[in-house]
Amino acid sequence: MTSTYWTTVASPLGPLLLTAAPDGALTSLSVPGQKGGRVVEADWRQDPGPFREAEEQLAGYFAGELKEFRLTWRTDGSVFREKVWAALDDIPYGSTVTYGEIAARVGASRAAVRAVGGAIGANPLLVVRPCHRVIGANGTLTGYAGGLERKVRLLTHEGVL
Repeated sequence: MTSTYWTTVASPLGPLLLTAAPDGALTSLSVPGQKGGRVVEADWRQDPGPFREAEEQLAGYFAGELKEFRLTWRTDGSVFREKVWAALDDIPYGSTVTYGEIAARVGASRAAVRAVGGAIGANPLLVVRPCHRVIGANGTLTGYAGGLERKVRLLTHEGVL
């Protein structure tokens, strides 16, 4: 029995690979060449059906018409990572926060900023969970699993740059 569905969706960032659980909950969104991104496995089932809403919302986002995703998703991370990923959901469209601010939001110490960065870098839902809105303390555009050029593109799209 297949437990993972997948499809690809065209976007300005390149083809997006989306995966979902059998109940339709989005489980990942990856871009080509993404550090730690998913790749299609032999036992996955290609089926665009579970992704219609995600495809519509992504199209709206890239068209500048949607500022907040309203999708059902399920991720599988440690308690700490899930806390960090949930904090990403509170970063408004068109704004940025620092890694230190995310650490403070999740109750982590300043010394835990690297762990926060690691959790953000492992975000399985690029774009929809906006890790691209997290920047360095001095305002620099630090790493992005999907590539710094995509981070620049997303922040430019949102009017930050």
